[in-house]
Amino acid sequence: MNERVIVKKFYILIFTFYFLLFTFVFVCYALDLSKLKICFLSGDYKESVSEGEKILANTDRKTQGLDELYYILGLSYLKDGNILRASDIFEIILNEFKGSGFREEAELGLADTYFLRENYNEAQARYKKLLNDNPKGRLTTPIYYRLSICASKLGNISEAKDFASKLKELSPVNPESGFEIDNSLLGADYYSVQVGSFARDTNAKALAQKLIAKGYPVFIEESGIAPQEKSFRVKVGKFKTIKEAQDLEDKLAQDGYPTRICP
Repeated sequence: MNERVIVKKFYILIFTFYFLLFTFVFVCYALDLSKLKICFLSGDYKESVSEGEKILANTDRKTQGLDELYYILGLSYLKDGNILRASDIFEIILNEFKGSGFREEAELGLADTYFLRENYNEAQARYKKLLNDNPKGRLTTPIYYRLSICASKLGNISEAKDFASKLKELSPVNPESGFEIDNSLLGADYYSVQVGSFARDTNAKALAQKLIAKGYPVFIEESGIAPQEKSFRVKVGKFKTIKEAQDLEDKLAQDGYPTRICP
């Protein structure tokens, strides 16, 4: 599956899930967060950030409901593309609000920041911990979805299929996202062999030209949202079966290239 499509669907999953969370979960707190919630649910994330920071600046650290304020603010930063600030805020909840009812959601939000920074190993570890800590919790379905994507990104095709199968057993139609589970998670659209990943497109193009000169069917995939997070992955071939990709991987390895099979 095209990497941009996967990331886009991941964003849809994250923020539709959070929308439903705010719509159906009601908690009574001392802080008046009504305007902040309206901004968030209406999709005005910059205004949501502004409103949240304004409330935070004028709120005592012992005020009841401060953890909810932090949580909505973290989601607002995440949606607005400030992933590092979102990460900091989710960590504040986890470190300073030990008894918060938003701890599990903050853990999920923090794990999502690692996914969106393409640190799939760390994201996967955090999703698995969440699942192990509460295997039958309300976040089980979205966690299985995230785990299937992480495993696919890391090239663990068998594990990705296992997670996707469990996800379909739990919910053929994902209630958090409102759309059917992507069947491509149960089997990659195609397999390719990655031979390099670069922060600059010029380096990726240079390697691609060398491979093209040797007769390899090369393409470059761009990933990442912010400019400083972009990467350019040089991949070879698009095969229906993993066996075909493995045969090409052997050939490329013999030519001295570092290789990894990717869906």
